[in-house]
Amino acid sequence: MLIRNLGKAADPVDSSLTHSYNLHLSTGAANMSSLEPLPLPEGIEESYIDCNDSCGLVFHVISAGQKDKPLILLTHGFPELAYSWRKIMPALAAKGYYVVAPDQRGYGRTTGWDTRPFDEVDLNQFTMTNLVRDLVCLVYALGHKEVHCHIGHDFGAVSSAMAPLMRPDMFKSCVQMSHPHHAPPTPLFDVKASRKPITNPGSTSEAKPDTQAELAKLDPPRKHYKWYNSTSGAANDWETPSQGLHKFLRGYWHLKSADWPGNEPTPLKSWSAAELGKMPNYYIMPKDTSMPETVASMMKGEDDTATTRWLSDSDLDVYVKEWQRIGFQGGLNWYRAQTSSSKAQKADMLLFAGRKIEVPCAFISGEQDWGNYQQPGALDGYKESCADFRGSTFIPHAGHWVQQEQPEKVIEAVCKFLDGL
Repeated sequence: MLIRNLGKAADPVDSSLTHSYNLHLSTGAANMSSLEPLPLPEGIEESYIDCNDSCGLVFHVISAGQKDKPLILLTHGFPELAYSWRKIMPALAAKGYYVVAPDQRGYGRTTGWDTRPFDEVDLNQFTMTNLVRDLVCLVYALGHKEVHCHIGHDFGAVSSAMAPLMRPDMFKSCVQMSHPHHAPPTPLFDVKASRKPITNPGSTSEAKPDTQAELAKLDPPRKHYKWYNSTSGAANDWETPSQGLHKFLRGYWHLKSADWPGNEPTPLKSWSAAELGKMPNYYIMPKDTSMPETVASMMKGEDDTATTRWLSDSDLDVYVKEWQRIGFQGGLNWYRAQTSSSKAQKADMLLFAGRKIEVPCAFISGEQDWGNYQQPGALDGYKESCADFRGSTFIPHAGHWVQQEQPEKVIEAVCKFLDGL
């Protein structure tokens, strides 16, 4: 069901259809009538897509172009929204595509995800197989059976890699932005057989280095932001920064953009504490500080108005209001599922061990984005992890928020890829 009347509340989601327990609906679902329409550029409209019967969600999407044209799906990252794609959507629609960007599970105005307390939430909702299932259901609900190109940024780039890896028949090409794909994990290979019954399963596995413990031994001690974002206190930290949410997010966007002169990324040699420690504090944080405290410290002496040329205060307010309304835990649950030590979450992607992305694939990012290298070897690994890799494009004068910092250059790079399909 497509719900376009934004002045009325979306139908409440009956979560009992998809879960055996009483699922908390996402904050604000009962108050959708109070939401103001997003300040979207001409040619972009917002709507709601009812996927409750398939994946339990009512998607909030923004779209441009005619529905009968080939579908381009755009997926955002953290702490962003579908709104982050507003600058490139009209140009792609003008090229003859139907362009759709959803708020993903846990984000924005999409409802139906588990909002129970930290210790009770079902993290299986946020594993990659389930997040791809969400997108499959959305594509069908849009009246399409294939995606001409799936483009994702940051965590959305993980989606735009995993969706075509899992369903190459549906997702016909893909682009990752700011977060290069790395191959799924693999089970132990060629395990030595035992002639006697194994009484202590798992004891023969080689212990892996505890990188987080090693980061804590650095001078000064550090911690990885993904593991910090997975802690029980992270959501409250993000929601209640002492500098105020607007100032905090302005600083966070600034520090990861080309406007911060400290962004001079270089490839890392390995996933070791010494190498990871070369990244800025917003990635490898001081051990005993929160993200807002880290940002406040790094922003001392910085001109926090520099980013207003590509992210106005009114645009930033869109993010601030949405995060104030729903809280950050839904978005942070993506990190929790990825860093979890639970066997269920760790095994999620083993089904795809050894599998490559088989469809045409490209990588686009800002030259000044440390995200290009935070997973050591991932960029070079495309030639092994992707069967039809069309190359990388690094855009000058852009950091992590490349489609917002340099939208014209991103449009040019995307269209060049699309024209080559």
